[in-house]
Amino acid sequence: MERVMSKQVAEAASRLSSYAVAAGIICTADRAWAYNRLLECCGQTGPGDPMATPAEGYDVEEDLATLAEAGVEQGLAEDSLTGRDRLSMRLMGAIMPRPSEIARRFDSLRTSQGAEAATDWFYRLCVDVDYVRASAIARNLEWTTPTRWGELEITINKSKPEKDPRDIAAAGAAPAGEAYPACQLCVENEGYSGRPAADPHGTHPARQNLRIVPIELGGERWGFQYSPYAYFNEHCIAMSAEHRPMHVDRASIGCLLDFVDAFPHYFVGSNADLPIVGGSILSHDHFQGGRHVFPMMRAAVSEEFALAAFPTVGACVLEWPLSVIRLTCEERGILQEAAVYVLDAWRSWSDESVGVRAFDADGTPHNTITPICYRDGDDYVLDLALRCNITTEEHPLGVFHPHEDKWHVKKENIGLIEVMGLAILPPRLEAELDGGTLTREGIGQVFGAVLEDAGVFKWDEEGRAALRRFLDSL
Repeated sequence: MERVMSKQVAEAASRLSSYAVAAGIICTADRAWAYNRLLECCGQTGPGDPMATPAEGYDVEEDLATLAEAGVEQGLAEDSLTGRDRLSMRLMGAIMPRPSEIARRFDSLRTSQGAEAATDWFYRLCVDVDYVRASAIARNLEWTTPTRWGELEITINKSKPEKDPRDIAAAGAAPAGEAYPACQLCVENEGYSGRPAADPHGTHPARQNLRIVPIELGGERWGFQYSPYAYFNEHCIAMSAEHRPMHVDRASIGCLLDFVDAFPHYFVGSNADLPIVGGSILSHDHFQGGRHVFPMMRAAVSEEFALAAFPTVGACVLEWPLSVIRLTCEERGILQEAAVYVLDAWRSWSDESVGVRAFDADGTPHNTITPICYRDGDDYVLDLALRCNITTEEHPLGVFHPHEDKWHVKKENIGLIEVMGLAILPPRLEAELDGGTLTREGIGQVFGAVLEDAGVFKWDEEGRAALRRFLDSL
């Protein structure tokens, strides 16, 4: 980028200040303060405000990039992609309301107008302040593919910035050590300035424009925020205020039910709590949710069965590549007990005929679930995807994991979002689409087969018989 001139800086800061007023991020009376805060953050002391206003279709990221470049020239951040990104977040965070003000407004709206009004306002704010990177997300490639499992959703993720080679080199030279915040899901990220790859604790994104709304789940303090690189509409995250490992048990299922009580217009789910079948962050207890109907939620019912101990709970198996049991009930307490009953039964279930083993000889567990919760009218719904992380010499990355013949499309863990039928695929696939090596239809079909790999009870005679043995045990 060419050297930024003072006039460019002034106009960018002026437009951004006017935008913040128009979007309701700040009041009109705060405009001069915001302009000066932006100049300060990029190392400038002038010129005066030219009173520039944003044009129709204004892209906040362009002016943030101009101001960040000026800051880099002043030596306020390293000359790299992550350095510029940290400065951009510092700029936006400098003119945002404090977290306590956001929390008060959220709670006021929730009390006076309901949960949906509160999340509508909060999500719009997170987009307006560029925490939810709407412009970057819009660059993702998205389509649906018809399969025997219905229309699967495919996304080639281009929104997350690529790592700068200089950051990679610096990270390789950085010593290891205890970091603060402990991970990117900790509530302590709110307002954190981030750190470069050369830092002794490694790179960490800036979060000055992050706002987390306090909520209560399971009688504990949790935080509620939106994902900066959303994979679906209003992609939100709920995370424990305590940095503790993921767990799927009675308490976490209760938290899922608490969440849909608080936000009945959202679904919520948890990644599995074991390696291979779990998500990308197992070190921090958290859930993901949002306003989206996934392909799995629309799946047909393959068969119904009875849970003798819970006669008021509806139970069925979904026609889905993974093995998913759906439980429904109007009484959340009864539903929670039924889900725990199924979970406990599955954790101890072994069936060597289909490669399922609950424990190794040393007690290492292999079975868990990926639970998803939402409301359907008066009913609570819990979808329980049965997972097993067993490995073999033939499949060292996991028997119920994408097999090697599909790694050209997907090699990573099948987490919560993909369990439900939305593929998050790497940006390298775009070049293969453009070059004709792959087609959208072909990628979608491979993703369907990847989900079949992750299913513990296959859709053949042997797999159906094994499933029946498990259901009979319930």
